[in-house]
Amino acid sequence: MATLNTDYFARCIATLERAQMGLSQHDGDPDMYDIYRAACVKEFEIILEQSGKLLKKCLKPYFASPKLVDNLNFKDVFRHAAKVGLISLEESERWLSYRDNRNDTAHDYGEGFADETLGLLPQFIIDAYQLNQVINNQS
Repeated sequence: MATLNTDYFARCIATLERAQMGLSQHDGDPDMYDIYRAACVKEFEIILEQSGKLLKKCLKPYFASPKLVDNLNFKDVFRHAAKVGLISLEESERWLSYRDNRNDTAHDYGEGFADETLGLLPQFIIDAYQLNQVINNQS
């Protein structure tokens, strides 16, 4: 398998981590809080999409045909990654819940979606860094 470039993915994770820190530091300033909250939500979405695309590339050696992998949806990518041992079952379940959070609130960009997403961020950041390491080890 060709080496995957995860620089953008890693940069997005670091940006999310910084935005989350900024969020906690600007709790008293509503305008800055809104800016950091929006940055957190956007980075969450970007990382979620990138994770599926990158992990899909890591799965190709485990399938008879690359086309089979290309046809997998997001959740199936993470299920198969757990099945072949790239990630743990617990990690897979968390990634599925991250996707559910995104899907359930895809058209709700209000405070409810943002607050729910913000609650996921501490573990999400850990899982994203771990996934980045897995992807780098596979390529």
